[in-house]
Amino acid sequence: MAENSRRPPRVVILVPTYNEAGNLPVLAGALLALPLPGLRLLIVDDASPDGTGQRADELAAASEGRLSILHRTGPKGLGLAYRDGFRWALDQGAEAIVQMDADLSHAPADVLRLVAELETCDVAVGSRYVAGGQTDEHWGRGRLALSRSANHLSRLVLGLKTRDATAGFKAWRRSALEAVGPGRIRSKGYLIQEETAFLSQRLGLRVHEVPILFADRRAGRSKMTMRIKLEAAAGLLRLRLRHRRIGARSTRDVREAERT
Repeated sequence: MAENSRRPPRVVILVPTYNEAGNLPVLAGALLALPLPGLRLLIVDDASPDGTGQRADELAAASEGRLSILHRTGPKGLGLAYRDGFRWALDQGAEAIVQMDADLSHAPADVLRLVAELETCDVAVGSRYVAGGQTDEHWGRGRLALSRSANHLSRLVLGLKTRDATAGFKAWRRSALEAVGPGRIRSKGYLIQEETAFLSQRLGLRVHEVPILFADRRAGRSKMTMRIKLEAAAGLLRLRLRHRRIGARSTRDVREAERT
């Protein structure tokens, strides 16, 4: 185990948290048990008032260097947490970076499928809206319709080919995340999912969608509200204008980035 803490990690799983004390121990245990050599888990906590940060510290102390935590005390937001986490993972030398939710809506076992998919692509997306993808059977018609309409609007405004444009479960090759560039990401909140999807497409990265079951959270309350969804929808046009000058990047350019 000590050897893992000295060598650069092969895979970093990045999990932003806010009030997820009830889910974090279960999630961390399942992720650290995955058969992935060189796996490191990074928790990025936005000063959760429910004690999530303290629980993460306890888990880190018992992980023999396999779990790390960033305690963010500055401006909060999912996008900012991911941006800081991406930088940390790249600084640590990670070869692959996985991003996922903390509420167990993303199955830890599916991390293996996404990482394996990186053998043939630059970004692997855990998708609800491709053949074989599913949402929880307990979702009501209203919730499903709202999710699908928000996703459709994102694809329409940004011209995205990815069917699950709002997906938060992704695996990145190091070279792909470097091409996107954490410093280029400007979204502070949930819009980061559409922003990184748009940047990936504009840069010509190879994006594959892997069907998953998106389950309901196990504990706690969702942070997604109607206000947040409306703010994200309003930000799509600004996002398109922000990155309109970014041209397509060829597959050869991405391969060259991997070799340097």
